Amino acid sequence: MKFSDLGIISPILKAIEKLGYSEPTPIQEQAIPILLDGHDLLGSAQTGTGKTAAFTIPILQRISTSNHKQKKKGRRQLKALIISPTRELALQISDNIASYSMFTGAKTVVIFGGVRQHKQTSALRNGADILVATPGRLLDLIGQGYIRLNQIEYFVLDEADQMLDMGFIHDIKKIIGKLPEKRQSLFFSATMPESIIALSDQILNNPKRVTIAPEQTTAEKVSQSIYYVSKANKNDLLSHVAEENPDASILVFSRTKHGADKIVKSLHKSNIRSEAIHGNKSQNARQKTLDRFKKGKFSVLVATDIAARGIDVSKLSLVVNYDLPNVPETYVHRIGRTGRAQEIGEAISFCSGGEKGYVRDIERLISQKIPVESDHPFHDQGTADRSPKKQGKKPGKKSGNKYGRKPDAKSSNKPDGKPGKKFGKKPGAKPKGKFKKPSDGNHPFKGGSKGKRFSKKQGNKKR
Repeated sequence: MKFSDLGIISPILKAIEKLGYSEPTPIQEQAIPILLDGHDLLGSAQTGTGKTAAFTIPILQRISTSNHKQKKKGRRQLKALIISPTRELALQISDNIASYSMFTGAKTVVIFGGVRQHKQTSALRNGADILVATPGRLLDLIGQGYIRLNQIEYFVLDEADQMLDMGFIHDIKKIIGKLPEKRQSLFFSATMPESIIALSDQILNNPKRVTIAPEQTTAEKVSQSIYYVSKANKNDLLSHVAEENPDASILVFSRTKHGADKIVKSLHKSNIRSEAIHGNKSQNARQKTLDRFKKGKFSVLVATDIAARGIDVSKLSLVVNYDLPNVPETYVHRIGRTGRAQEIGEAISFCSGGEKGYVRDIERLISQKIPVESDHPFHDQGTADRSPKKQGKKPGKKSGNKYGRKPDAKSSNKPDGKPGKKFGKKPGAKPKGKFKKPSDGNHPFKGGSKGKRFSKKQGNKKR
């Protein structure tokens, strides 16, 4: 199928052709006709599937057609609102809209926190058709009177699962409460847990559903491999991988912010140029780092999952899972950073002893066995031979005892199970060590009249 078969108007087709695209991705092929018909949409798709274009193109077409019919003069009114969890993703969406709208005349404004608001409010005063925003800055500018949502006709909530992970659920509900009831709503999420389904029910009205299975996005385009390595040798293995790929742009995923900084320090010791982005860095700093990476100023970018959402680097050579994620869908989301736009990508995952269960869960999700690469100097055969442990189970869940021990006749309620002993001290037990009792008139907790209620009154025994 071609884009021209989807009923897209010529100005947008011209832009698509100029960008070098001819055939839609699966989510674009399914979603664009649904949205052009005016239906609400619940979309489940990973990064790298083309979902941004899947909702951008129909919105642009409907706004362009509406503007052409009405031909109203004066300042433009906001007609579409797209909510994004991070500045990086908001900028990426804005760039996509600018590309597809180059021949339509549609105008877009993007707003986000972490920077001064003057440029953003000035752009809003000039009017726009589409607003791309992060939740916090949007509510802030609504409160200041710069933005009104009463004319919104198209509402998009992108990366909804990350919104919940970042604690934006209350902000999202506030924003929804300010939207007109009559609107077209689009809801996209990489994963669909119960909390996401519940949120979508509050936003959508009889939606059509489009689901692109994770295995469809990874199996064909991305070459995957597992490197078994001890935890202590992960830094050395990463340096080895970077040195073996001197011309590659490498994105490394760390589970924690502190871990990302430690990885960068280790790479610097090996004279490998690298920088980190994570939640502890300001949005300005993160964007500057990302821009430097895109320009090839350094070769290795280390990121946490939340900071990496919205990273769109053309021809990204290699993704390295320094720490395997404990959520299988996150693995698919990570490796989707490479192998984009019909490019062939590569993903390497380091696996130490405690992470084998994660590999098993990932392989179940993508319905394929990930090949093991043992031809490297830090291969850990002991980890490779070890049986995977079940991940995520809390001790004592089945026993009914919060200490994870089955109750028996000999054990008491003390965690070490020694018989006959209870928590607390015996009545009248003397404290260990030297302790001087303060004199009645000279102690730090002596009160005034209130202290009398703790003393014995004549004829009334203290209880």
